[in-house]
Parts: sequence; C-alpha cells; structure tokens
Amino acid sequence: MNKIRLIAVLFFATIIFNACTKQTQKTVVNKTNKEIETPISRKVKTLLKKMTLKDKVGEMTQLSLDMLCVGKPYSIKDPLTFDPVKIKKALLEYRVGSILNNAGHARPPKEWNKIISGIQEVAMQKETGIPVLYGIDAIHGGNYSVGATLYPQQIGLAATWNRSLVKELAAISAYETRACSLPWAFAPVLDVGRDRRWSRFWETFGEDTYLVSEMGRATFEGAQGDDVSDPEKVIACMKHFVGYSMPLTGKDRTSSWLPERQLREYFLPPFQAAVNAGAKTIMINSGDVNGIPGHVNSWLLKDVLRQELGFKGIAVTDWEDIHYLVSRHHVAENYKDAIAMSINAGIDMSMVPLDLDFPRLLKELVEEGKVPMARIDEAVTRILTVKYELGLFKEPTTTKHQYPDFGSKKFRQKALQAALESMTLLKNDKGLLPISKKSKILITGPTAHSLNAMNGSWTGTWQGVDPNWNTKGKLTVLEAMQQEFGKENIDYVPGVAIDTIINIKQAVKAAKSADVAVICIGEFPYVEKPGDIDDLTLPKAQLQLVKEMASTGTPIVLVLIEGRPRIIQEIEPLANSVLMAYLPANEGGIAIARTLSGTNNPSGRLPFTYPKYPNDLVAYDYRGTDKADRYFGHNAIQPQWAFGHGLSYTIVEYSDIAVESKNIAMNGAITVSVLVKNSGTVPITE
Repeated sequence: MNKIRLIAVLFFATIIFNACTKQTQKTVVNKTNKEIETPISRKVKTLLKKMTLKDKVGEMTQLSLDMLCVGKPYSIKDPLTFDPVKIKKALLEYRVGSILNNAGHARPPKEWNKIISGIQEVAMQKETGIPVLYGIDAIHGGNYSVGATLYPQQIGLAATWNRSLVKELAAISAYETRACSLPWAFAPVLDVGRDRRWSRFWETFGEDTYLVSEMGRATFEGAQGDDVSDPEKVIACMKHFVGYSMPLTGKDRTSSWLPERQLREYFLPPFQAAVNAGAKTIMINSGDVNGIPGHVNSWLLKDVLRQELGFKGIAVTDWEDIHYLVSRHHVAENYKDAIAMSINAGIDMSMVPLDLDFPRLLKELVEEGKVPMARIDEAVTRILTVKYELGLFKEPTTTKHQYPDFGSKKFRQKALQAALESMTLLKNDKGLLPISKKSKILITGPTAHSLNAMNGSWTGTWQGVDPNWNTKGKLTVLEAMQQEFGKENIDYVPGVAIDTIINIKQAVKAAKSADVAVICIGEFPYVEKPGDIDDLTLPKAQLQLVKEMASTGTPIVLVLIEGRPRIIQEIEPLANSVLMAYLPANEGGIAIARTLSGTNNPSGRLPFTYPKYPNDLVAYDYRGTDKADRYFGHNAIQPQWAFGHGLSYTIVEYSDIAVESKNIAMNGAITVSVLVKNSGTVPITE
C-alpha cells in the first residue's frame, strides 16, 4: 500500500471564481508597450532604415516550397529540384522572407538540410542579407522529417495530465526539427476543444481551459527553452487565435458565435499562458467570430492580443486566408482590398502561399496611402526581431551541428511513455482486463492493422493516409498483440473497413473459438475540411461488426482509435471492456497491447466529456439548469463517460481532504491537501 499526501492549488475554485467575475474584469492585466532597447532592437532599427519598400513587403510574404521548385504546386516530383528562375524571382526580385511546407511529403534530415541551405544561399544574396524564416507543421514530433520520433497527438497527451512529460516531448520535437534546419514549428494548438464534432478536435488538449493552458505552457517551455538561438530549439506558434474550436456548424473554418464573457473565460487564457511563457508567433483563426473574420478583426488582433495579452511577436495567417476574405467570407471586393483590410487590422505575415501578387499589391497599397508605412515597419520589425532571436543572421542553417539523438531509442522511449500514460480504460465489467497471456484472442476491426489510423494526420503527408510514409518497423495493434501474447494465441480477421463490410461472417466464426475478441474501431486520418462529418455516430459497418460479434457470447474488448469521440451508445452495452487509445502514434500498438495484457496499468483520464448522443455535446462545466428536471423527469446531461473518467487495475482511495482557508482573495488561490492511497497490489500513476 502506498500513501501520498498531495498538496495542490485548487484550480476548480479558480474556474468558478473566474466565471463569476469576468463579466466586469479583463482576462489579464494590461501589459506595458514601452519599448525597451536591446542589442537586437538596435540591429533591427539599423537594418530597417536600409530596407526598401520592396524589401519590407517581401518580408511579410510567406510562400510554399512548391513555388521554388520544378513542377506545379501539389505535384512536385522527386527528387525535388529548385527551379533557378522561380527561386531567384521569389527570393531576389520579390524579396520573399518566409517559406513553409514540404512539397508533398516528409523528407529525411539530409534532404531538408540541403533544401534549407539552397534557399538561404540565394536569400542572403540580397543587399540586405536577410535570411529566410522557414516554417513547418511539427504537430506531434517532427512529422515531416523521415525517421523522427512521433508521439501521441495532443488529445492523447492531454489524457496523460503530465505537464513535465509534455515539456520533454516538445523539447524532443524541437531537437529533431532543428536538426533539419527548420527553426519554426506551427504548433501547439491552443484552441479549447469545446465541440467534439470539429475535425481538428484531436489537435486540441481537450475541453478544459486550465488543462489546455498548462499543457500549452509546457509545450512552449520545452520547444523554445530559455534561448531560441540554441540549435536544439525552435520557435513555436500559438494556434489559432481565437474561438476557432467552437464553430456553430461543428465544421472546419466556419462561424463561431461567442459572447465576450465566454470568449474571455474559455478561449483567451491558453493564449495568455503561452504569451507569458515567451511565445513569439501566433496563427490566426481561419473562421470568423461573431460575424467578423479573424484576419480583419482589429479588436481581437490589436486591442486584445497586443494590448491586453501583451503579445509582441509575429501574427501570421493560415493557408490562403487573405484570399478567402474575398472567396469565402465575402467581406472584400477583391484581393487587393482584402490585403489592405487584413494588414491594417494587424496581420504581419501572409501565408500566401501560391502566388506573388501579395507583395506586389501590398507595395501598391502603401504607395497609394491605403496602408500606412508605420504599419509595414511595425510588422517587419516583429519579423526581423524573431530572425535575430533565432540567430539566423549568424547561422541560417544548423548543418555544422551534430544531432546524434535524432530518432534515438531514448527519444522513442519517451514517446512510448506518453502512449502508455494516455491509455484510458473507460469500462471493465467483471474484470475482463487484463487478458491472460494464455488466452486465445481474436483481433478484428478496421483500425487493428493500420499505423495510419494510430498516427492520424500530419504524418508523412498532410492527411496522413499514405502508408508509404509510415515509419519502418513500427507495430500495428495486431503485430504488437502477436508480440505480447504470442502469434499462436492470436487470430486476425478484419471484419470491416471504416465504413464497409469485408468479412463479418468469417470474424463471427473465428470469435466462437476465441476466449476474448478485441475489436479495434474508430477512424482513419483526417484534418481540416476533409474531416467534416454530419454525424458523430460510428459508421454502421462498425456497429454491425460489434453487434454480430456479441451474438457469439464471446467477451468483447473495444479499443477506440479515434481523434474525436464517436457515438457508440448502441454497442457500448455489448462490450465488457472499453479502452480509449486516442491517436497514440508509432508506439501506440505496443501501448495498447501492454495495457490489454496488464503490463501497463492504465492511468489516462478523459480530457473531454464523451457524449452518449449526437445532440448531447455539452462540456463538463455545465450549469445547474442543464441537469435533469426533478419535477418532470426530462433528460438533460447524460454523457457516455464524464470528463476526467478513467479506470485502472487497482483501487485508489482519497481521504482526509483539507482546505487551508475558507476565504479566497481577489485573483488569489487556496491550498488543498488530500491523502491518496493505493489499496491494491498493482502500481499506478495517479
């Protein structure tokens, strides 16, 4: 038996307190905007004076790598080859200051270093000698770097509730990203996951503002460290400011309608925490809030972001979002007007990313007096400051450094630890789990033999569906179960694909001779608009598989490999045990197998409320009026599983709760202690 006295600041009280006061109180204390001169600020001022208008608007332009290569965008063929005309036009004639993306797929460190070196050699031929700032989507590790360490997606990391582990993983990602001479990572997502339908839900740290804030802060601390010029660090990017994750339609890049109180209580605090942790870049919400597109919302971009939150760094658009002010939002008559509106509202850099009209038109707008030079100088100052802070003027690539730990065993062990700690046991009737090593096990279901399913999007490619870019040698659930229990004890029948039947009858036949059936269900990768759905209910083919398997009487374990909670209320009663695996990435197969065998005692806890019905999507912090009516018996909040739910293979008891004080000061905290006791024999992380 283990007894531990825990002492913690009670954040639940803080949440309640904030909910009661934020109608009349701003989220944060206003930061001073007085300029403090530093060696870097002096260098920036000196360089700014030497720059022409063309230099400046070029610095505000970000192009896709495709725009520098032989071939058309989205169809760059390997080996990637720079087009000498395109690269000189973009970097020397138009003075483009930032490049992003991967021209289709992940690349090994050696190739990345060659690409970045080639870009910097051309860029620094300019009279100003300004290097390029290269950005990449490093979402769950160096997912666009072949051989990099991939760890669970953010929603799985949130289930660990382990800030120090998240910090370590962010540091690993920074190390391996910078090993490729890539200094800017477009992560983490700080959107609070309040809508389970949203296709980017799995990119969030869940539905609780405090949890998102803490995990986000840990990510910035790990990725940036104390000095981003360190060749093992990167600048991280806050995404996506703000309100993106609660769209009214539940679909990507659509409208959010948020009262200001809700905006301040739920959605701003994670960004404030990241700013306090030293965030230097921020990406703007592609949708709109209360009818105003994020990229022209000067109140949010200037008054809130700059004045209240105190952010000093670069505000970059998302992909083509200034174009979309014309084609989607319909708030600008043409592209030129859209550029004026967004730059004047507070955008510093446009992720264009596939044309050179932006710098040309922005230059015209300044010359016509429609965009003030002061606004241009402000944006360019922020961009140059980050480039100096990264040390790019002295060392535009990291090719002279050694990175012996890239993809190393010790890094993989950290990824495995995260996958193990994320495993969340939602149900375990009659102690079916753990499964005896002597059991005969049937493995079935669409996600049982797929690395793509466990990794999710932003893995090798944008949507993460191409198995050609999976890391070699990584185990699927099936392969890991064969390793854990012995091939002779495992039978495999796929049963169904994600939404089509393959051989359910064969799976049912195999189940009759098995001691237990492990059914792996869920989703294949998706992100952004391709991930929009009309119904959270699990596809019918998967429901049918479980129903027919249940008819055999063989005990059932459901393993959920999914980025958002798919509705399973029809089949949940048919399962003896349910294990939530989220998107555990490359080490997920091992983590699942060890959890099912009992080698790993599950300690994950849900970072969101798992809904039972498609229209019952309220988060855990609902009001008393949302509960069932005691007079009429009307149903209200009935989740499948509550926020924070998670079982283990032992019994943990809480007792002797003590509160230090009955009173709490304005903006104060109270200390609470509790005795935690493991009453079983199995070690547990609690």
